[in-house]
This record gives sequence, C-alpha cells and structure tokens, in this order.
Amino acid sequence: MNAAIIAFQVAALLLAPLMLGVINRTKAIFAGRTGAPLLQPYYDIWKLLQKGAVYSTTTTWLFRAGPTIGLAALATALLLTPAGGAPAAITFAGDLLLFIGLLGVARLFTVLAALDTGSSFEGMGASREVTFSAIAEGATILALATLVLVSNSLSLTGMMGQGVAGAWLTGRGPALAMAAAAIFLVLLAENSRIPVDDPNTHLELTMVHEVMVLDHSGPDFAYITYGAALKLWLFASLLVGILLPFQTGFWLADGVVFLAGVFAVAVAVGVLESSRARLRLPRVPEMLSIAGVLAGLGVTLALVAR
Repeated sequence: MNAAIIAFQVAALLLAPLMLGVINRTKAIFAGRTGAPLLQPYYDIWKLLQKGAVYSTTTTWLFRAGPTIGLAALATALLLTPAGGAPAAITFAGDLLLFIGLLGVARLFTVLAALDTGSSFEGMGASREVTFSAIAEGATILALATLVLVSNSLSLTGMMGQGVAGAWLTGRGPALAMAAAAIFLVLLAENSRIPVDDPNTHLELTMVHEVMVLDHSGPDFAYITYGAALKLWLFASLLVGILLPFQTGFWLADGVVFLAGVFAVAVAVGVLESSRARLRLPRVPEMLSIAGVLAGLGVTLALVAR
C-alpha cells in the first residue's frame, strides 16, 4: 500500500465529520446567523464518547450491535473507494457489488436496531427508510452500471480513473452527467438530507432516519453520527470521481483537487437545504424514481456511444 492510499484513507477518517460542519456553516451563512462552529461535529462526537449508554430492558444484542456493525461496514466500504487518482486500498473486479452490499449491511443493522426497541414510532421510521432505500439502491446500481460501460472496468478504481476521464473527452459526457445527477439525488436520500429528510428535525410525522436512532445514546450515538459522516464522504467521493476524474500524476495536487471537490459537494448540499423545503413524504419516491430514470438514461446513452 503506497503513501497516497494511506494518506487518502486517513484524510477520509479524519475529515469526514468536517463535511457536516461545512454544511451547517453554509446553512448558517444563508440564514444570516452565526451558527455552530465549523468543528462542532467533532465536539459532539467527543462529548458522546465520554457519556454512558442507556439500554431498554426490551432490547437485545441487536440494538447494541447495530451502531458498531453499521460503522464497521461503512469503514470497510471506504477501503474500496478510490480517491484523488489513488487506487482503493482493496480493489478487485466486481468490488462495486461489495461496496453496495456493505452500504446495505449498514442500513440493515440500523433498521434491525430500531425494530429491536419494540417501538411503533421507530418501526415507522424503519419502514420509511427501507422503502426509500429500495428505490435508491436501484438508481445507484444503474449509475454504477453507466460507469462500467463507459470505463470498461468492473472495479471502482478502474471506473474512477482514467477511464472516466477519457469518456468525458470522447463524447460520452452526457451519460456521465446523467449518472452524476442520479448519484447526487441518491446522496441526498441516503444521507437524510433535505429535501428527503432533515437530520436536525424532531417532528414525529416527518422524521425518517433520525427516528430510528432516538433510543441510542452515548458511544452508540457517536458511532452513528460518525458513520453518517463517513457515508456522506463515500457518496461525495463517487460524485467527485465522476465530475473531476482528470489527474496530473502528482498525487498531492490530485488530492487537493479531490478534497476541494468533496467539500464543494458539502457546500452544494448546504445551499440546497437553505433554498428549499422538504418534500412531502409521498413525493420522496417520485424524486428517487427520477434518479432511477436519470441513471437508466445514462446506461442507454453509454450503450449507444459504445
């Protein structure tokens, strides 16, 4: 494993919570208020790690294991994700299927932990999460299929490397644009961002992801918060890999461009959340269906351009 791979993996682990801080600061600027410090997510995670966890007598090992397994799955997915022109720490043909599977494992154990509480309220949130994710996963698979077609590679490292850069220069840009748009919509849904969900809300009838983790506390909730930051980083990395695939050959310069792109995604999310309200719940599947249509159109355009 070369220095570039190690540097990008460490950067992701250290800087992922900063994306949440950038989003919150962007929203504060748009609202004309001071807002929380940029490093507030780090303070929150550290504070939660210092506290004790409270467990209901109705819960089993699933409730305690959910946050840990979810975070472990997302950290493993990070090992499959290339960044800044550097290959992933683990790469092989078909690793994109493992990547999608690990995201599914993290979601599965979050849902199981919510259901394990025996609360109908958390069961409602789990039901919404599974419904929306079922549509979002289809869009994600189609978007990645577009990248497979334009790059002729079955690994994330091959898809995000020079193959995508060459596709932009050989007339397959529209297919990539469709895939990027689909992944951005999925990013909003999978990370509980407006217009799908609001991670700062506590309104019972509108909560999706947040309702599933209401009973978690202390270190468990710290793992959930940190895992949410890692998941946002993963999707932002995919998006940057599509939109900024060009490389200079100097990994430090490529890394700076990659990090600028990741935090530009965070700013874009903050701007979007500041400029529009949440969708009504029945409209969320429609938005995710649009993501699926865009990804499907990307596959079609990629096939036509072959």
